[in-house]
Amino acid sequence: MMKPLLDVHTHTVASGHGYSTIQEMVQAAADKGLQVLGITEHGPSIPGTCGLLYFKNMFVVPRRMYGIRLLMGCEVNILDPEGRLDLNDEYLDRLDIGIAGIHIVCWQGGTREENTRGMINVIRNPKIHIISHPGDGSCELDFEPLVLAAKESHTLLEVNNHSLAPQRHKTVARDNNLEILRLCKKHGVPTILGSDAHISFQIADYERLRPLLAETDFPDELIMNYWPERFFEYLGII
Repeated sequence: MMKPLLDVHTHTVASGHGYSTIQEMVQAAADKGLQVLGITEHGPSIPGTCGLLYFKNMFVVPRRMYGIRLLMGCEVNILDPEGRLDLNDEYLDRLDIGIAGIHIVCWQGGTREENTRGMINVIRNPKIHIISHPGDGSCELDFEPLVLAAKESHTLLEVNNHSLAPQRHKTVARDNNLEILRLCKKHGVPTILGSDAHISFQIADYERLRPLLAETDFPDELIMNYWPERFFEYLGII
């Protein structure tokens, strides 16, 4: 495994169940030798997270700090099988990076086919750059159509380290993430590793993903965490 240079899925105290501030997170990223850090607080449907004013006021945060390029974004909630999100375009347009994912506390699910169709709608949304933890088992999905849609739209499907923590009891996450990796490799589709850090010590921690990358013999050139310039170009982030 190469040295990761970016981690763009992290949470601070503003998400309500994180334990570090923005400055603590960025300093930790600098200490670990990263070049890019994303702060992506939970969208407003998660209990205890920040309100809409937080996302409106993010312009006050410096985007260069301790030698790190900082992306201020959101992990937006996918609410239903239609692909509705809990931030509208007014707020999505304010984000440096848009991540969207399913969280059980605010998800109204459907059939596997319906869920997959709705996820594809989100993948095709040009304001969404990354789908967070699609393999964690929060709903049933067909992964090959998602991988093909991601390839077409230049959206990244995340392989999430936090989902594999034993305390999370995500019993299907390992097998699902292996399937996602195999399909991305088969179709030549880039992916991104997500720490989903909720405290500064977890930044760029992908240790639970190492065995999965080894098992699939996943090519380094398809892991965007190693290639910041390629990451920005692929997602069209200026």
